[in-house]
Formats: sequence, C-alpha cells, structure tokens
Amino acid sequence: MDLHFFSEEIIINRLLNTFMDKVITFGEIMLRLSTNENLRFSQANHLKTNYGGGEYNVAVALSNYGVKTEFVTRLPENEFGEICLAEMRKNKVGTEYVLSGGKRLGLYFLENGIGCRGGSVIYDRAHSAFSEIKPGMVNWKAAFKDASHFHWSGLTPAVSKTAAETCLEAVKTASEMGLKISTDLNYRSKLWKYGKEPKEVMPELLKYSNLILGDLDTAFFLFGRPAMNPDYQKPESLPEVYDKFFELCPNLEQMATTLRYSISASHQRIGGILYDRENIYKTAIRDVSPVVDRVGTGDAFMGGLMYGLIDTPGDKQRILNLAVAACCLKHTITGDVNLITLEELEKMASGDALGKVNR
Repeated sequence: MDLHFFSEEIIINRLLNTFMDKVITFGEIMLRLSTNENLRFSQANHLKTNYGGGEYNVAVALSNYGVKTEFVTRLPENEFGEICLAEMRKNKVGTEYVLSGGKRLGLYFLENGIGCRGGSVIYDRAHSAFSEIKPGMVNWKAAFKDASHFHWSGLTPAVSKTAAETCLEAVKTASEMGLKISTDLNYRSKLWKYGKEPKEVMPELLKYSNLILGDLDTAFFLFGRPAMNPDYQKPESLPEVYDKFFELCPNLEQMATTLRYSISASHQRIGGILYDRENIYKTAIRDVSPVVDRVGTGDAFMGGLMYGLIDTPGDKQRILNLAVAACCLKHTITGDVNLITLEELEKMASGDALGKVNR
C-alpha cells in the first residue's frame, strides 16, 4: 500500500490493524434488474442483474476499508436468498444475523438515464421476505453485543409497518447498549404505501440518531415541518438552520448533507457539508463526468463518512473529504455497491482525481 497520503496516526493504525470498531447495518438487499446501454424499458430484450440495497451498500463500503461489519436482514429460503448470502460473504460482510423466511426477494427495475434524460426506478418489494419482518424476530442484544455502531436508513421504515416497528426495536436497543447510531434519511415517495406518512413514523426513530445524512428540507419534511430553503452557497448562514433541526433530535451530534448539482444525467457536480453543533465544514465541488451509474452514490457518501468518523474522529474536514471522494468514485462503478479500495479513497480525498493508470 502506498502510504504517501496517510498521516502518522493513520499509518500506525494500518500497520497494527488496530480497528476495534464493528458496524451493524439493517435493511433489505434486493435484486436489481437494469437495462443495458441506456435503453428504455420498452426497448430492452434482456436485463442485467446486480444485488444491493442502501444499508447493505454501506456495509460493503466499510468492509472494503477494513471495518468489521454485519448485515441484518431477512431472505427467502430459495436460490435467490442463497445468492444474496454468497454476495455478502464475497464482499466480507458478516451474515450471522441474517434471517430465513418468506417467499420472495424484493426487486427493483432501473432504466439508466443519459444526457438530458433522467433515470427511472420501479420498485417491486411488496410481500418480500424483508417486508414481512416483525419485532421479536431479531435478537438485537446478541447482534449488538460486540458492536460499536448501528446504521439504518429511511428506506427500511418505508417498506412496511412491521419493518418500521422492527427498526424502532433496533434503535432503542442500540441506544440502550451505547452504540453510535447513524441514519441516512433516504426519503423515497414511491415506498410509503402502507397507510402511514413519514411524519408519523420517522420522528420517533430519528430521536435516537447521533449522525444523520440528508438535506435540511427533507429532514424538516420528515418531521412534518415547513421547508427552510437553506442557502448552501452561504455556509455562514447554515448553523442557524441546522440548529433548528438539531432541536428536534436530542441525541444528534453531527449532520452531513450531500451537495449535488445535476448538469445532466451524465454530468454531476458533487460536494458536501458537515455540521457538528459548532462548526460548518465544506468541500470544494467536484465534477464527475461521464457518470457510469448514479445508484448507490449516497450510500457511498455515507460509507466514507462513517469510515472517517471511525478512523480519525477529530478531523472533521478529512471525514467530509472522504465522504465526497467516495461518492464521486461510486459514479464511475456499475452496480449498487462502491467497489473501491481504501487506497483509492484516500488518494481521491487528498485531491488526486486525475485517473491515471496505476502501473
């Protein structure tokens, strides 16, 4: 490994392999079916397959960076369930608390965008094995016994009433056991179909979170509050707005926001902001073009953010640089998961985005 980009503290950690942290993530892994060569659904004669899901994608990213992970989910007792288990093991994600049951794996269909035409997603997750998970099925105390962090996202409580109840069971137990709890807001209007609105579910869940990723308008929406219309171009104005949201989440220590400016589906401009109740940290905006695959880029941001907080918790600027670098790199990789190495992440975070051949 090239240690040129690492501080002395980080080099010592790498050489001694001193990571003691373990991250548990909870959510659904799905089969993704996407069109080839930017075809429309109506043009496609075949679809290519990938496996992924918001919280699983975060676990894979962290595993790639050397952090121990476990993914808690529920899979059907069929060949697709076995394939998902094989994918997890291939990506060094723990499977000890994967439940078996139900009849089907959740699906989603992706029509990739290009140029001025945006992409499109169709979910097929109703009655999936995970959507039928219920409180009491997971032994959370056992799952959390040697863990330091628990991660969930707004995708899980959107899937079904029982998934939301199980998520609440998890965050309460994690909080009681002293784990750090992180959340990606991940609001998807197409998922909230079981009779509850986000404002009826999310506030109770989010009050346990120590770290949240999401934009401020979405955050206030999930609490049923009016939009604040923050000006992310004026960092000095942001603490006042963030503080209003922090008042709603008593355990919140830090909140990050991905800055995304879409020039087109094929050209994105990416940056980020991190607020820790005292200071605003901001990165430069990076151009990403051409975009290979936009799906999973927010999960990549979350993975970089969590890794930075575990590795160098006191260096907030470095933490944010890592998150933005991970997000940018994911745009270049097909599929849901961010298959980059720690060395690639550190290199990008340090400012080297030339994409030279590594010989």
